[in-house]
Amino acid sequence: MVSEPTGAPLLEARGIVKSFGKVRALRGADFEVRPQEVVALVGDNGAGKSTLVKTLAGVHPTDGGEILFEGSPVTIRSPLDARALGIETVYQDLALAAELDPASNLFLGREIMRSGPLGRLGFLDKRAMRRQSDEAFERLSVAIQDVDLPVATMSGGQRQGIAVSRAVMWASKVVFMDEPTAALGVVQTRNVLDLIARVKDHGLSVVLISHNMPEVLEVADRIEVLRLGERVAQFRRGDVTMEDIVGAMTGALQQGGGA
Repeated sequence: MVSEPTGAPLLEARGIVKSFGKVRALRGADFEVRPQEVVALVGDNGAGKSTLVKTLAGVHPTDGGEILFEGSPVTIRSPLDARALGIETVYQDLALAAELDPASNLFLGREIMRSGPLGRLGFLDKRAMRRQSDEAFERLSVAIQDVDLPVATMSGGQRQGIAVSRAVMWASKVVFMDEPTAALGVVQTRNVLDLIARVKDHGLSVVLISHNMPEVLEVADRIEVLRLGERVAQFRRGDVTMEDIVGAMTGALQQGGGA
């Protein structure tokens, strides 16, 4: 029996429906994340994980269902709507500008302009952006060996740290992380998992999309399982085994109701 999570949901999806032509990616999917918790969203390929995240991040409009934020219905039509609510997403491709330095990536699209006439002429305040970027990296213990180099020259772990730092800098409520340890080595993966814990410690909620069950069981407070476009199970970390999660993903384990 899965114990009931405590506290009201910060972000909640109810009965989300989304189709792409004749393909029904989401068939009434539910999801919730509570304040300052790490929730893992898991499921087999084609379960609807990425589609659900993209609807909550404003990339895909929903065809049906309801999204609530802090208990009130909201409409998220674009990533700007999600950002206005304090929601940021770290996609698997990281969406970094490879030829720019870390500070420029953190402020990409939100650059700080110089004050006075120079700002009106389009001059950037690179010193202010560099200072705030350094502070963001320090808060999350993200080690960047040379902040003047373009991110294309940096390791996968460093690039992931830059992408997460950017999300945390601008998020005030929720950070989605899509497969953050994919293609990383052992040491880099360890750093990213530690980084997820630090993001939570800074007061944010984290939604982790992952296929890696050991990582999920290590860092997630709760696990929500999607199968064929619907939520089929919720678990708390201390009450579940890897076999339970895999069983829910494949349909071998039937769990009635929500966690």
